[in-house]
Amino acid sequence: MHLLNTLYLTTPETYLRLENQTLAIEQNQELKLRVPLHHLNAVVCFGHIQLSTPLMHTLAQQGIALVLLDANGRFQARLEGPMAGNVLLRQAQHRASCDRDLTLALARSFVAGKIRNARSLLQRGAREARNDADADALTRRAQNLAASLRALPGCGTLDELRGIEGEAAREHFAGLSLLVRPDAREHFSMQGGRSRRPPRDRLNALLSFLYSLWMNDCRSALEAVGLDPQVGFLHALRPGRAALALDLVEEFRPQAERLALTLINRQQMQADDFAAREGGAISLQPDARKAVLVAYQERKQDPLQHPLLAQPVALGLVPLIQARLLARAVRGEADADGQAAGYVPFLIK
Repeated sequence: MHLLNTLYLTTPETYLRLENQTLAIEQNQELKLRVPLHHLNAVVCFGHIQLSTPLMHTLAQQGIALVLLDANGRFQARLEGPMAGNVLLRQAQHRASCDRDLTLALARSFVAGKIRNARSLLQRGAREARNDADADALTRRAQNLAASLRALPGCGTLDELRGIEGEAAREHFAGLSLLVRPDAREHFSMQGGRSRRPPRDRLNALLSFLYSLWMNDCRSALEAVGLDPQVGFLHALRPGRAALALDLVEEFRPQAERLALTLINRQQMQADDFAAREGGAISLQPDARKAVLVAYQERKQDPLQHPLLAQPVALGLVPLIQARLLARAVRGEADADGQAAGYVPFLIK
């Protein structure tokens, strides 16, 4: 299945090796599991995971991505075989990145999707709030995000667009702690807004971890349809930066936030599931990381109705659908009315 073909390794000092056409997983020189390679599309390693060279060669030859993250989920490296995909699509993508109007239009769509989904999250929180003060505060912030959406069509430059996106993000994060159940806010609230490198509180640490999982899935989706994840439109191009994956993941960030809030509000995440590190960083404990990964994989199987499809699809397949829609927009394909097909972001309800 598309949703269950990523193997996550989180236990430190685990050793991975090739055994015929299976991936063998050892801990303390004891075999724990064998996974047939034909079941895998990606292997994601957190922290100090060891791999044999023959295994790395075979993964590359069979087109199975090997992703190395640090213990907190921050990207370190990715090993892949020869580049696949449609070279004509990549050529069109590179031309589009040099087209000022098309770049601005695509970037505006990514930002609109992010703000709309963030606003939906706040509106839902306002409806379910346990007291009037929280409901009023969340409603005001949702209204401010609506104002940001109204300002997007008037943006004439990427800098203007990024400015609106940044202000909307600050507004959203300022309200996010109000979506945490009141008796958990002592331990799960944003202290001073969004902090990333490193996360300075438990809520930021949990969000960073979930964002990194969505980021990896978005990058894989882009590569699956033949797009170059390095060449983006909203995010500036930098060496080693997966700018297009960062573009695509924007509309999925509220999905990560919804799962984080669910885990906290259902008391599946406790304060002692996190540890303070040197320098003030907060990170998930190993067992908590595993619990989040299980919840993430389960959430990806949730069925939903995509607005452009006639039948329900699993949430985990939506990045692939969006990547295909993006490829269509990059190629300049026409829609049913004969107009150039723009990119339509995925909106949550």
